[in-house]
Amino acid sequence: MNFLLQFSRLVDDLNERVGRLTIWLILIVVLISAGNAVSRFAFNLSSNAMLEIQWYLFSAVFLFSSGYVLKRNEHIRIDVVTGRLSERAQNWIDVFGFIVFLLPMALLIAYLSWPVFMNAWTTGEGSPSPGGLIRWPVRILMPVGFALLILQGLSELIKRLAFLAGSGPNPLKREAGPSAEQELAEAIKKHQVAPQVVSYVEANHEMVEPQHKQGDAK
Repeated sequence: MNFLLQFSRLVDDLNERVGRLTIWLILIVVLISAGNAVSRFAFNLSSNAMLEIQWYLFSAVFLFSSGYVLKRNEHIRIDVVTGRLSERAQNWIDVFGFIVFLLPMALLIAYLSWPVFMNAWTTGEGSPSPGGLIRWPVRILMPVGFALLILQGLSELIKRLAFLAGSGPNPLKREAGPSAEQELAEAIKKHQVAPQVVSYVEANHEMVEPQHKQGDAK
């Protein structure tokens, strides 16, 4: 169990670092989107490459943050029933979910997405739109993102088994500290980047935070 918990800590550290870096992609997407809108409506200029990079980065945010969100226990839960159960029962439900649903699904998608990336890499697949981007950078996001999710799923499984065996704390308790939205806002302030984006991020946090509080109350 000690070896498994050490592996779990290494995976947690990996996804924490990846997640914190990925947070900055949200700012980059917002700035690119704003720049595209200004150039299109103010100067009648448009670029397929700049439009496509937006969904490239959005895909990276979604896929690379999946393990980070699972690690921080911030994914969506339906707590109408499980919230009334004991801590041990909740952890047993998660163990069942990881083994039966999460890990098989993530392994299957990672396995099936790898040939798609290899095909794009070997053929030099490009965008069908004039001036668009090559496809292999976005194709590789899926196998890498799901690999991170698989690792985090194993880490979370280990932590729940450790709790059930009396060798660790309850992993279902939310981590204390600022949310991802607050971390991004503070980082932007620290680097004095786009104050208007800070306001947008903080407003988004104010809308999301009450939902978290209601979920914790349940």
